[in-house]
Amino acid sequence: MSPIELRRQVTAWLAQDPDPRTRKELETLLANAARDPKAAADLVDRFSGRLDFGTAGLRGALGAGPNRMNRVVVAQAAAGLAAYLLASRSSGQGGVVIGYDARHGSDVFATDTAELVRGAGLAAYLLPAPLPTPVLAFAVRHLGCAAGVMVTASHNPPQDNGYKVFLADGSQIAAPADADIAAAIAAVGDVSGLPRSADYDLLDDDVVAAYVTAVAALPAAGGPRSLDVVYTPLHGVGAAVVRRVLHEAGFEPATEAREQAEPDPDFPTVSFPNPEEPGALDIAVATAQGLGADVVIANDPDADRCAVAVPGPAGWRMLRGDELGALLADSLMRHGVRGTYATTIVSSSLLGSMCTERGLPYVETLTGFKWLGRVEGLAFGYEEALGYCVAPGIARDKDGISAMVLVLELAAALKAAGQTLSDRLDEIALRFGVHATDQLSVRVNDLSRIGAAMQRLRTTPPTELGGLPVSSLDDLASGSPGLPPTDGLRFQLAERARVVVRPSGTEPKLKCYLEVVIPVSDGLVAARAAAATRLAAIRSDIAAAVGVS
Repeated sequence: MSPIELRRQVTAWLAQDPDPRTRKELETLLANAARDPKAAADLVDRFSGRLDFGTAGLRGALGAGPNRMNRVVVAQAAAGLAAYLLASRSSGQGGVVIGYDARHGSDVFATDTAELVRGAGLAAYLLPAPLPTPVLAFAVRHLGCAAGVMVTASHNPPQDNGYKVFLADGSQIAAPADADIAAAIAAVGDVSGLPRSADYDLLDDDVVAAYVTAVAALPAAGGPRSLDVVYTPLHGVGAAVVRRVLHEAGFEPATEAREQAEPDPDFPTVSFPNPEEPGALDIAVATAQGLGADVVIANDPDADRCAVAVPGPAGWRMLRGDELGALLADSLMRHGVRGTYATTIVSSSLLGSMCTERGLPYVETLTGFKWLGRVEGLAFGYEEALGYCVAPGIARDKDGISAMVLVLELAAALKAAGQTLSDRLDEIALRFGVHATDQLSVRVNDLSRIGAAMQRLRTTPPTELGGLPVSSLDDLASGSPGLPPTDGLRFQLAERARVVVRPSGTEPKLKCYLEVVIPVSDGLVAARAAAATRLAAIRSDIAAAVGVS
């Protein structure tokens, strides 16, 4: 892009930006660009493209310009979504419900969306406060809306925000709706003349209360409720709703990790507000150790994910997403919940074995609840990244609060019987073998490194990983039976081991998902030790193969 064209685009952007803060930010960059190479590069980056609108909606760093999250980009997204709905048969289905979390700018982005949707002639309903994403997902069907918008960047760093769209069935958008909405957004142009209206509906607490009542009714009435729980929302919006759910479900209040209990968009106690990240649960675990608690529960900042930590002989540890998925699935199966059980191609194969033994339908999808939420007849779906749909009738998306309630129901029942969640995991392993999983996640500053690594694996794939021969390689980009094409590689190894490699859809990461299955012939201790050794060897080899060793 020539300097003249760049200046023209910047000037046009400034003319339509309603936010004095981002206008000043952009004016300063433009003034400094002639003498400061860093400012010039930053300016070019902001106008080198636009945030992609895909199946995860929008997500990116806050700031001025089309390649950042700001009020202009949000206005274009809102107007494009409204245009898509008006052009589709769903336009008369009751408008759009909008929710938001407590991140920087979320309330403003949500209000802009409500005004623009209403200005376009559709009904618009704004949730009454910063709330969890599952409440928004619930509200779409509860209110009979054509779509829902959640302003959140979930567990991304504090400098990010995002814009997630749900359609009338309560699921995240998927193809072809994502491309159609993206085309409508691209056609919006200058936002300064878009019609707005403050005549939207600001909802009261009724929709939140309905969600709380639905989730609180999930545990069986009259079951054990005695449990010492420590809870952290990781500076997010989960705590207020969790308190209400626990009370209505009959549990004692959880002890909250005080330093993380209230919303704080700067997430001061964690490097990344993601319960998967090392150290994220340290404060909650320390609180639990001091109290002698039974279990730690964590939600990510928008409370659509659920993490669990438990005590053991070697101290507290966080359960892997696959372990919690197995516990929840096993519990639902024991309670007679029928229907299809689903997980993703990067999650453990254990759920498939459990379904085979019990004669239940089983489905594998690509990663993300945009796929899991659309599984026909879904009874339970999970992905290893701590996302669980335990009650599709409430939310056809991951829901960290309903998952929490069923974890607590299970833990309380086991405690009443003198057992723990770890004991139940042992039972499952004795029955189906040790299914051990691990992940290698490589965060990059230069996205070209991810493409280069994927190309290297395609052109010169390893023939052996961790001492096990690679028996087959499935390039998911060309499609696989039952799956749409995606950028990923699946290595099947000997002795029921596998590795899946794919770029993250929401962060600048390359992810490698590992699984080994070890029969329990010489006891659980020996089987788990063998699994750990094999996983470590595979991890070392795949790290070398992707170029990060």
